[in-house]
Amino acid sequence: MRREQLLDRLRSTPRWDVLVIGGGATGLGCAVDAAARGYSTLLLEAHDFAQGTSSRSTKLIHGGVRYLAQGRIGLVREALAERATLLDNAPHLVHPQRFVVPVYRQWDRLLLAAGLTAYGWLAGARSLGPSRLLSVDDTLAALPGVQAAGLVGGIAYMDARFDDARLAIALMRTVFDLGGLAINHLPVTGLHHEHGKLAGVGARDAETGEAFEITARVVINAAGVWGDEVRQLDDPAAPAQLAPSQGAHVVLDRRFLPGGDALLIPRTPDGRVLFVIPWQGRLLLGTTDTPRADCPLEPRPLATEIDFILDTAGRYLARRPTRADVRSAFAGLRPLLGAGGGSTAALSREHSIEVSAAGLVSVAGGKWTTYRRMAEGIVDRAVAVAGLPVRASTTAKLALHGSPGAPSDDVFGTDRAIIDRLPGAGQRIHPAFTLSEAEVRHAARSEQARAVDDLLARRHRALFIDAPAAIEAAPAVAAILAEELGWSAARTAESTEAFRRVAEGFL
Repeated sequence: MRREQLLDRLRSTPRWDVLVIGGGATGLGCAVDAAARGYSTLLLEAHDFAQGTSSRSTKLIHGGVRYLAQGRIGLVREALAERATLLDNAPHLVHPQRFVVPVYRQWDRLLLAAGLTAYGWLAGARSLGPSRLLSVDDTLAALPGVQAAGLVGGIAYMDARFDDARLAIALMRTVFDLGGLAINHLPVTGLHHEHGKLAGVGARDAETGEAFEITARVVINAAGVWGDEVRQLDDPAAPAQLAPSQGAHVVLDRRFLPGGDALLIPRTPDGRVLFVIPWQGRLLLGTTDTPRADCPLEPRPLATEIDFILDTAGRYLARRPTRADVRSAFAGLRPLLGAGGGSTAALSREHSIEVSAAGLVSVAGGKWTTYRRMAEGIVDRAVAVAGLPVRASTTAKLALHGSPGAPSDDVFGTDRAIIDRLPGAGQRIHPAFTLSEAEVRHAARSEQARAVDDLLARRHRALFIDAPAAIEAAPAVAAILAEELGWSAARTAESTEAFRRVAEGFL
């Protein structure tokens, strides 16, 4: 999967059936769905796959207990069905996870038990198990490190966790497996119209500056929080429809909650819930809901958001975490529907599909859990716009790239056998991470890693789990990428320094 080979294929294809703008969850899902139906499919990503929102989630594949409390039964039911699908289709990346809610008032225990029983019931035959009332002793055993004073018991329920960026990479690889083409670091620079209808796009290689004129029968705008910008390339008068919301997370050492169960804090001062989840050998805490007027590629958590998370978690933990305990802190931007400013907490997590007068198919909103179902509907709409032969979606039963067919803790799945044959297999880059030299080579050869950031933020999650250690690992990673990609000394130093600047935002 050398880049020049990908570009050669782009140059030699006169016209695509489906062109997708955006390499996050929704865009990659659309590309997989379209390619699986047999349409010639191209996806263009301006930066790296999942570099925006799709690598910065709370790492949950879930129905959303908060949405149930809001009465969004349809959203919860759909999400739980898609949870089951992902557990089947990507068992190396999506795993069941038990959550425990500690309870400090008996009345709350009854209310939460009723709600979580309904949550399990909505999953139907694909339930991961019923919720259970826990005694004080059982709760303390499940959550060693939880605040014991005043505890009256707990409630356990099942959901699922995943690695968001690795799932995005698996989707990208699946596009290729199905005969499609997906290229990162190739931003769209304009939309082209013929006789008032959208006919294709202009794009430019971010590495070489080479310009491309690409024709397509239909274009899907899946640019996430930047979707309004693409809509306005098509129609400068198109009104904004998105209200970006920032969700911040912090990562702590496991000593604050050393067990295998996750903690759900059912009520925060802003009316949300807060999760404390075992992930990548650390604890992931989040999230917040902060309106933003801008959409930077690398949003940084606000000091107030970090303090809010630490303070809220500290009320439930025996050892209160401080800013000095944070190993990494990051933020993502939700592309929520409902432009207009003000609070974003009540805005819909559902999605909408819009077709412009020129035929641009734009999707706004949505969440990782339902990406596949969203993509199915978006491609259905795109097929109608383009007048393509109608073919049913097949992704509900499509195993994603690397799927071993059974649960596995190895995010590479069946690719592990390939990695183990590469130089440096078993040679760790840094003692804080499992990342090996061979995995870096694999990322460069087969996963389109084009920068140190691509590698340490998304092919491996080093930056998200321990930012200081990731900075230490960067020179070694850059040296291997330089060997694999033919970088000059200047390019190697530039990529290392660019990563350091990004990583500073995680400290």
